[in-house]
Amino acid sequence: MYPGVLEELLPAAWHCTDQYANNRVEGDHGRLKARLRPMRGLKQECSARVIIAGDALAQNVRRGHYELAAYEPASRRLAAAFAELAVAI
Repeated sequence: MYPGVLEELLPAAWHCTDQYANNRVEGDHGRLKARLRPMRGLKQECSARVIIAGDALAQNVRRGHYELAAYEPASRRLAAAFAELAVAI
C-alpha cells in the first residue's frame, strides 16, 4: 500500500479492501465456486456446461425471473418451483 499516494489522490481514489465488496459479479458466483471446490474443478467441458446451466437455472428461479413459484417467498421459491416441475413432468 502507498499511503502517501492514496492521501494525495483521496477522495478521487479509494481502495476498498473487502473482498468482492463492490463487485456483484464476483460475489454472485460464490455458490457455484462452493459447489465446485469439493469436486476439485470440472474435468470435462460437457460436465461444466451441465453444472453451470443448472446453477444459472436455480439462481434465476430463486430470483423470480420465471413464472415458476412466483407466488412463493424467495426463501421457498426454489423448492416450490421444483415441486411444480415434478407435477408437470
